[in-house]
Amino acid sequence: MSGNIMNAAVMGMNAQTSWLASISQNIANSSTTGYKDAETQFTSLVDQSGAGNYSAGGVATNTVSMNSLQGSVVGTATTTDLAVQGNGFFVVSDSAGDTFLTRDGSFVPDSSGNLVNAAGYYLMGYSTAAGAASPSANSTTGLVKVNVDQNSPPLPTATTSGVFSANLPSTAAVVPTASAPAAGGTTYTEKTSLVTYDDLGAPVTLDVYMTNLGNNAAGDPQWEVDVYNSADAAAGGGLPYTPATPMATSTLVFSPTTGTLTGGSNLTNGDLSIAIPNGQTMSLDMSGMTQVASAYAVSTATTNGNAPETPTGLSISANGTLSYTYASGATTAAYDIPLANVASPDSLTSVNGTVFSTNVNSGQIQVGTAGTAGFGSIESSSLESSTVDLATELTAMIQAQSSYEANSKVFQTGANLLDILNKIQA
Repeated sequence: MSGNIMNAAVMGMNAQTSWLASISQNIANSSTTGYKDAETQFTSLVDQSGAGNYSAGGVATNTVSMNSLQGSVVGTATTTDLAVQGNGFFVVSDSAGDTFLTRDGSFVPDSSGNLVNAAGYYLMGYSTAAGAASPSANSTTGLVKVNVDQNSPPLPTATTSGVFSANLPSTAAVVPTASAPAAGGTTYTEKTSLVTYDDLGAPVTLDVYMTNLGNNAAGDPQWEVDVYNSADAAAGGGLPYTPATPMATSTLVFSPTTGTLTGGSNLTNGDLSIAIPNGQTMSLDMSGMTQVASAYAVSTATTNGNAPETPTGLSISANGTLSYTYASGATTAAYDIPLANVASPDSLTSVNGTVFSTNVNSGQIQVGTAGTAGFGSIESSSLESSTVDLATELTAMIQAQSSYEANSKVFQTGANLLDILNKIQA
């Protein structure tokens, strides 16, 4: 019997030692970014014996990393510091190319521009340089190291779309059709210029002329819109242009009661197609044009595209899109940073560097976009703090110490009983 007592006491001391070990690990990582509290769980063991007898079995322990806990998110001054608010992990890889999961988002560029955290793990994402990524929901196939090297050659972006909205004064004098620019005339009502870009990023200025043609047979007000390349203008600028034929032209028709655009020639869903010299065909949205008894006023005049620029910075959105930013205010998406999760995050295998690997108990990896169903959001310029609470750990340490001491007393009592028994037998 004394032997059972001593064995149970030894197992109790071992169990408390395991608890103290996890407490020590937690306290040591109380300041580790993305660290998840390790919890020691106790399970009783019973040594089956005959009726009327009881044999102590002892206790067993199992330490679980509470990976599903959310740590506090704190702001930083570094854009590439990332935190997950909600479910999910960043996908990272080591120098050998093996992939892991982590909540440690303390990423900075290495000498090659690859984002790497303090433990030496590289952030993985989908490159969008060749277009939108096509991720696999149950695999990390297609993921590459996220590289933010901004020393690449400056790249232009050709203009492909624009928006032009303005009010055309209904009180303006009517211009005879023969005198309008489209007929080779030089008479017009209003003019505005738009800057666009060709394939090499060279600016191409478009001169947009608007001419009041009066009402048509149905009584609807009409305006003629003619677009010319400013480089073809006459000496000193303006009409006539060579060639005299506009790059694009349209007759806009307005409602006589509301002044809104009701239709127009050469328009597709309100868009006017304009072939930019040495560039792309731009769709100029003119659906917001109006004609009321008010002064000429441009409300919107925007085009996409830009001259050759080098990135001046980067931004990372809540859904994981990493974009380069330019001095002009333009942005270009470079990577999609996904999140990954498993059915049982607390069952993941812990690996050095605050990373985890999947196993049979954790379930298969699932990859998705941050902010979508089942995944949290990504916060840039932020880090997730350790989930360790020092007050709780210090309290647990006292409990573990007391339990260890109590088990040692039981062991000592068992040893004393065994000693007495030996003396009796002697």
